[in-house]
Amino acid sequence: MSPQPSNMRIEGLSVALPSRFQDSEIHHVIEQLSLSIDQGKTFALVGESGSGKSMTALSLLRLLPEGLHIRSGKVLLDGEDLFALREMDMLRIRGRRVAMIFQEPATSLNPVMTVGRQLIEVIERHGVAKGPAAQALALEWFSKVGLPEPERRIHAFPFELSGGQKQRVMIAMALAAEPELLIADEPTTALDVSLQAQIMDLLKQLQQERGMAMLLITHDLALVSDVADHIALMYAGEIVESRRSRAFFASPRHPYGKLLLRALPKASDRGQALAAIEGFVPSMRQTFNGCRFAPRCPWALQSCHEQIPNLDSHREVRCLRDGELLDFQQLPTTELGQAEPSARQVDAPSRDQSSRLGLAGELLKVRGLRVRYRRSRTWFEAVAGIDFDLRRGETLALVGESGCGKTSLGKALMGLLPEDARVDGQAHFPEDGLQLIPRDSSRKLAIQSRMQMIFQDPFASLNPRMRIQQVLEEGMLALKVGLSSQQRLDRLQELLEQVGLGPDALNRYPHEFSGGQRQRIAIARALAVEPRLLICDEPTSALDVSVQAQILNLLAQLRDALGLSLIFITHNMGVVEYLADRVAVMHEGRIVEQGGATRLIEQPQHAYTRSLLASVPRLRT
Repeated sequence: MSPQPSNMRIEGLSVALPSRFQDSEIHHVIEQLSLSIDQGKTFALVGESGSGKSMTALSLLRLLPEGLHIRSGKVLLDGEDLFALREMDMLRIRGRRVAMIFQEPATSLNPVMTVGRQLIEVIERHGVAKGPAAQALALEWFSKVGLPEPERRIHAFPFELSGGQKQRVMIAMALAAEPELLIADEPTTALDVSLQAQIMDLLKQLQQERGMAMLLITHDLALVSDVADHIALMYAGEIVESRRSRAFFASPRHPYGKLLLRALPKASDRGQALAAIEGFVPSMRQTFNGCRFAPRCPWALQSCHEQIPNLDSHREVRCLRDGELLDFQQLPTTELGQAEPSARQVDAPSRDQSSRLGLAGELLKVRGLRVRYRRSRTWFEAVAGIDFDLRRGETLALVGESGCGKTSLGKALMGLLPEDARVDGQAHFPEDGLQLIPRDSSRKLAIQSRMQMIFQDPFASLNPRMRIQQVLEEGMLALKVGLSSQQRLDRLQELLEQVGLGPDALNRYPHEFSGGQRQRIAIARALAVEPRLLICDEPTSALDVSVQAQILNLLAQLRDALGLSLIFITHNMGVVEYLADRVAVMHEGRIVEQGGATRLIEQPQHAYTRSLLASVPRLRT
């Protein structure tokens, strides 16, 4: 049987970051990376934020940011080296033969052009169709990717769409030219599980019908176990394990893979700290004398810090101790990379919900909340009259498909909706009578000192012209928290440590961080003023599983220690099972079912809830 042909083969790819000083050592962001992506197959590239996954994807299409350059290697598309082509030739390949779904749709879409015009432009540029036929094809693709009301959305601008809807537009634009290879960088991050299943079914169909290959970059290991044929685990610019997907999930051989799988939240972990990996992914400018993972590895020997490991003879694992008996299950919990608690981190989350919430008073009461947006001559009702209560120290998870009104609800409580939006109903803090809705500008500072919001899109919510220290200090200064400049600096360094970033982040700008790292900064900013209520809009969707574990541990610890309440908007049912006390399921602007998390997940009553849970990908081992 002849070997299966490769759509793309990458040989010895190295990407360099110029030194800040003349004649200094060159730093490799990616070093000697090799892999093959076969026709009709899915190759998954996984690893923590900052490991070089997105940089690898951009390298393949020669779209590296300014300052980075390809130092060596080849990228062969059906035997043709893309690195040897003229830019004019690359323009014919990008989008037509090789297409890419970018990680952050908000920064990839033209803000002053309708999404329909942008999709039609792609269709026409690559000669797929022209004129009315191109518009009809655009409507067909919007329907295929699950964009609601495609006839209306085709005339919408990006700012009029939710994060999940913008993501679907990007997927349609990538698929419309029928590429041979799709590079999908976090394609389903902003999508609910139902839409994720729909999109992945569509991609599988295209692979079967056209032999399309896919390079999938994602933090969702359950999704990878469900769809990937092969997986490569990346750390600090290197492949540390590359194996068939089924073999990897059955028994990962590299310590990094073992620890990542252990960090996934599960219902059985409820009430105890998740096993986050201690430490951080090294910076792009760091040099190495030994294994790059050794400083974080609980199994590392002295030789691991002194010898640089190579991939084994089968090009599968990069570890000096591969082949030894590494009894992962019996390793003491304290050695599993759990950072020592900081001054603000206390015990593991309380397992006994009744003891934590039994005597807790009501923090928030919402009655008849409606949110409507102006749509030409009519009004669109995004939130259609909902009621709920929230107790001190309680976590309420809001789940439902993209566009069902979850984010509108959160922004209504925070007073962050556009001026032309209409908000009706009542919301207040019963303990002191502070009223959130109806809104009054005189209460703005009082409300913001009690509640903060972590936004879905960290790139759009961070000022690109401010250093991270200014971003984090802004709320503390505005709300007059009464700390000296040194006390504020100490607090900021503590916050960065808690969310998994080093103190050097304070002097850097948002664009210098990966998407996951920017989300950690957004979380630190929200925590800086010590609010009573956090509204978390997909706060872990951009995070890898290890940092997700750190953040969930932190939020649970703060909730238990300080009586902090959380409204947690998420598509990740694993997070819901681990963190939530109660769950409210939203559909078309209404809460269709709510109840205790365990009961609702195990015994859903509403048909929509059952459908939502049936779409959740489960880790296959």
